[in-house]
Amino acid sequence: MIKELSKEKGLAKARAICAKLEKCKADIRQKLYDWKVNPSHHNEIIESLEKEKFIDEKRYVEFFVRDKFKLNKWGKTKIEYALRSKLIDSELIAECINQIDDKTYFDTCEELINKKFKTLKVDNEQILKEKLLRFGLSRGFESSLVFKIVENQLSKK
Repeated sequence: MIKELSKEKGLAKARAICAKLEKCKADIRQKLYDWKVNPSHHNEIIESLEKEKFIDEKRYVEFFVRDKFKLNKWGKTKIEYALRSKLIDSELIAECINQIDDKTYFDTCEELINKKFKTLKVDNEQILKEKLLRFGLSRGFESSLVFKIVENQLSKK
């Protein structure tokens, strides 16, 4: 028989997790399901965590955007997709993503594509272009930006 976790124990475990790491409502809701907390208590627990400032969606999104861009070097498209999968409000996502400095964003994308370019050993320029475009898009950068950088890189070649 699967043992159900009480509301109080679920709240205590959720507080402990939120005290260590920044979490969003969707993350905590998933944890509550995993811990077998009665679903009728989920909203109550999440509301309690928000009141106590253990969960703050804006703070979570700001950290997420900054970390994924600076550490993982993700583009805006990939960051937005990841946040939407966590059911975050699209206006909040847009607000935080727009805080990324345009010059830094361009430089990061350019640096990634230049590094990838140096590792590719392809003679056919069309195949090289396709590989670089695919790489930039897979990192979540916008197609217009990736295309511009790839064209610039290939013109230097």
